[in-house]
Amino acid sequence: MVDLFSNLALGLSVAITPENLLYALLGCLLGTLIGVLPGIGPVPTIAMLLPLTYVLPPVAGLIMLAGIYYGAQYGGSTTAILVALPGETSAVVTVLDGHQMAKRGRAGAALALAALGSFFAGCVATLLLAGFAPPLAEIAFKFGPAEYFSLMVLGLIGAVVLASGSLLKAVCMIVLGLLLGMIGTDVNSGVARFDFGIPELQDGIDFAVVAMGVFGLAEIMNNLAQREQRVDITDKLGSLYPNRQEIKEATPAIIRGTALGSALGILPGGGAVLSAFASYTLEKKLSSEPQRFGKGHPAGLAGPESANNAAAQTSFIPLLTLGIPGNAVMALMVGAMTIHNIQPGPQVMSSHPELFWGLIVSMWVGNLMLVILNLPLVGLWVKLLKVPYRILFPAILLFCAIGVYSLNYNVFDIYMMGIFGVIGYIWSKLKCEGAPLLLGLVLGPMMEENFRRALLFSRGDYTTFISRPLSMVLLLMALLLVLMVVSPTIRKKREETFVEED
Repeated sequence: MVDLFSNLALGLSVAITPENLLYALLGCLLGTLIGVLPGIGPVPTIAMLLPLTYVLPPVAGLIMLAGIYYGAQYGGSTTAILVALPGETSAVVTVLDGHQMAKRGRAGAALALAALGSFFAGCVATLLLAGFAPPLAEIAFKFGPAEYFSLMVLGLIGAVVLASGSLLKAVCMIVLGLLLGMIGTDVNSGVARFDFGIPELQDGIDFAVVAMGVFGLAEIMNNLAQREQRVDITDKLGSLYPNRQEIKEATPAIIRGTALGSALGILPGGGAVLSAFASYTLEKKLSSEPQRFGKGHPAGLAGPESANNAAAQTSFIPLLTLGIPGNAVMALMVGAMTIHNIQPGPQVMSSHPELFWGLIVSMWVGNLMLVILNLPLVGLWVKLLKVPYRILFPAILLFCAIGVYSLNYNVFDIYMMGIFGVIGYIWSKLKCEGAPLLLGLVLGPMMEENFRRALLFSRGDYTTFISRPLSMVLLLMALLLVLMVVSPTIRKKREETFVEED
């Protein structure tokens, strides 16, 4: 306990420096902005800003990127409540009761409940991150190559199970990501492979190029393909103070949503999205008046908003303790760390304690900033919603091109981004998610390296993966997940969970 307080004191001294406070504020502002504006998500934004971390100190860069991620969870609720248009996927459920409250003249109260629930959930989840990360990191030091390979197998299978949409498509996207990760120079032999004689491919395909194409350019194409519609914005906010009855109904939902989101956020896949849907389902089942849900029930708003923000914070646990990204945003965070020659994993805590604890404490600071930003600045966000997308997209396109070029100062990367943009647009029409592809691309080289190292240590004995107890347990868990998902009962429940999203 004494060590925890001393580490938090170290983190506080790092997080409250003027420079880091400025980048935390910038991240929270950008996150809220992209959450408010439909058609721009945290993944393309972080992908676009990734090259910027070259010129920033590691702590400042990661604090800004983290602020963008959890700031987007806050901002997404604003459009969901005022316009019935979720800025973020995890805010889809917020529309159901949040917009109904707004139509009854309780938009201000709905925004306040969403912000306060998110603040409480973010603070609790960050506390869990600070408390559980050190012991998990200690366990991770006992991992060998076989255990890391098995853990990555479990992570990828978990990402498939928890991905919305078709399981077969999710598997295909992960396999494609793994294959793309094999392009480049072989780690052991140093021989170029699958480069098709193109010199620029000998170093592999940069995941930031793929992310900007599949998420950034493809998203622009999707938005331009749709007829731009003027939405009716609820300008009358009413009082920002929830009444006693609304607080009474929302408080238990906030607590349950925080607990549920904190647990589900650690799992690979769409933790924030899954948490929001699961929280809404739970609140509806526990309510004595389920017929009120979908008509402006405060619990139907506060529970999911708390759950998705708690999940956004706890998704950092597997990244910081094991070096395993649980979703597309965490995969980009891995890229930001490797840019500064920082290997994600348990050694971060011992070799870069100022980064580890500074990032954790900055989440508390960022959550406080977000409450301050989201309530008084609602009028500004409402005005931004009226900006036509045709004015926004050229700036987004320019940032994508500049960002990709600045990675290696190579025009070839811009061509690659364009190719993946077209491919990503086709995938979106085929209802294929890009996130599993990005996870496969990031984890593929790591999986291959640990697989081959494990075989080298065991002198080619493949049974090393099941003869080591921890590795065997992880593989059995992966097998159990596969068996569960092929079960008709589980498959039906899974489809019901994501039916709102579709």
